[in-house]
Amino acid sequence: MTANQLMFILFSAVIVVCSILTVTSRKILRAAIFLWFVSVATSGLYFMLSYQFLAAVQLTLYAGGIVVLIIFSILLTSHISQKFEPIEVKKSIFSALAAAAGFIVTIITILDFGFSATTEAAREVNMQVVGSDLLSTGSNGFILPFEVVSILLLAAMVGAIVVAKKAGPSKTHSEPIK
Repeated sequence: MTANQLMFILFSAVIVVCSILTVTSRKILRAAIFLWFVSVATSGLYFMLSYQFLAAVQLTLYAGGIVVLIIFSILLTSHISQKFEPIEVKKSIFSALAAAAGFIVTIITILDFGFSATTEAAREVNMQVVGSDLLSTGSNGFILPFEVVSILLLAAMVGAIVVAKKAGPSKTHSEPIK
């Protein structure tokens, strides 16, 4: 077994195990930490594929930005010890069926796709072209999707803080005031 195969197995195992732990953990902070491990292992796979730019974006944007933002939100809203309620059996069955259906569709799609080897040499990545495309508004530009994602993340954070904010004691009285 080569070092690349060993690293692929290690990153894949971390992604699978931590993904399952992310969605099954009852403590919210642990779920966020497991999500961070998934993001870091995914960037490791990108580095193995020689997609350094995508790996750097994965590390800085997702692992370094979004997950850390989620963790800070959890810590700032004082829900560090919050536990999720146990999942009902009915929901577990439907979740397992949905996961199995997604797995089957994925496997069928992979098996039906005609992968073919190529003899073309790998193209050289020109970082100036990548940078200008990221900041361009033209036909190959990506500035609009970045702006939309930033607004979406802002809305998600505001919504998360509003939902997570502790409600004060109830001001209603069941007895008349004397």
